[in-house]
Amino acid sequence: MRLEKLHLLNFKNYTSADVEFTGAIHCFVGRNGSGKTNLLEAIHYLCLTRGFTAASDSENVRKGEGHFLVRGTFALDGRTREVTCTYSAERKKKIAEDGKEYARFSDHIGKYPLVMVAPADIELVWDGGEVRRRFFDTLLSQLDRKYLDQLMVYQANLRHRNGLLKMYAERPDVDKELLATYDERLITAGAFLYQQRREFVANLVPRLRSHYDFLVEGAAEEPGIAYTSDLDTLDFGSELKARLSRDLLLGRTTVGVHRDDFRFTLQGNDLRVFGSQGQQKSFLIALKMAEFDTLTERNGFKPLLLLDDIFDKLDDRRIVQLMKRVADGSFGQIFLTDARPGRSREALAEAGIPAQIFTVEGGTLAGQP
Repeated sequence: MRLEKLHLLNFKNYTSADVEFTGAIHCFVGRNGSGKTNLLEAIHYLCLTRGFTAASDSENVRKGEGHFLVRGTFALDGRTREVTCTYSAERKKKIAEDGKEYARFSDHIGKYPLVMVAPADIELVWDGGEVRRRFFDTLLSQLDRKYLDQLMVYQANLRHRNGLLKMYAERPDVDKELLATYDERLITAGAFLYQQRREFVANLVPRLRSHYDFLVEGAAEEPGIAYTSDLDTLDFGSELKARLSRDLLLGRTTVGVHRDDFRFTLQGNDLRVFGSQGQQKSFLIALKMAEFDTLTERNGFKPLLLLDDIFDKLDDRRIVQLMKRVADGSFGQIFLTDARPGRSREALAEAGIPAQIFTVEGGTLAGQP
C-alpha cells in the first residue's frame, strides 16, 4: 500500500497544499510550529477517520474558515483509490472512498492500516489504563472488523446502563428487566473482547521482545505486557447482579472489561516506576514495531509508518539501530518529521537510505532540497 498524493484545504495551518510522494521515505523538515506534524495528522485522518491529537475536528479547521478537506490517493491491490475527509460545522465530518460516503466510519477502519510513533506515546507509560486500552482497541480494530463491532456494542450498552444507573439513583423504581437487557449484551460483547485481548497480548509480546532486544543490542532486559481484567477471576454476569446496589449508589458500572489494563514491564517490574527514560522510549518504539509486524502479517501488506520527531525520542545509538531496520526494508512507506534538517539528512545518508525531503515553513511546502 502506498499514499501517492495528498491534498489539503483549510486544514490546521494550511490554506492549501498538494504533495506528490515518490520513493519510500518522505521527510518533512522545518521549525517547530511550521506544520510538519499537521501533515502526519492529515494522513492519520485518511486512514483512521480521525486525528491523533486530542483536538476535536472543529479545532483542525484553519482559523477564520468554516471547513477543511483532506484528500489522499492510495495505491492498493493494483488499483488507485481516493479517500476524502471533509468537515464543517453544518455537515459535520464526512468520509468517502472514490466519491462514495460511508454510512458508518467503522466500515473504513482497517482498509488503510497505519502505525504512528509520536512524542505523546509516553502517555502510554505514564497515564492510566484508559490510554493503554484505547491504544490496544485501535490496533485490534484495524486487525479485526468483528472486534470493532463488538467494542462498539459494549461501549454503547455501557453508556446506556450508566445512564439508567444515574437516573435510578434519584428514584426508587428500578427497571431491572431493562438493566438485564443491557447486562446481557455487555456480558456477550465483554467475553469476546476479553478473549481477543488476552490472545492478542500473548502473541504480541514475543514480537515486542525481539524488537526491543534489537534496539538495545541484546541488553539483558525482558520487556512484557501484563494484561489484567476483572474477568480474570470473576463471573461477569453474576458480578453485575451482585454489584447493582453499589452501581446505583455510584451511578456507574464498577465491573467489566472497560476497566482492563495493559501494564508495561521490564523484568516483571512496572516500566513507569523502574524503567529509565531510555528504556521507556525503547519499549515504546519496540511496541510500535511489533504493531507494524502484526498489521503486516494480518493484511498481507505493510501499513504506512508515521514517525513524528523520532530523532528526539532516541539517543544516537538507538537511532542507528532503527535506521538499520529502515535500510533493510523491514518497513514500507515512511513519513517522518524533524525540526533539525541537518540531523535527519545525516542519519538517512549514513544509513544509505534515499529519501524525499520537503521543507515546511509557515504552513507551506517550500520545495524538495
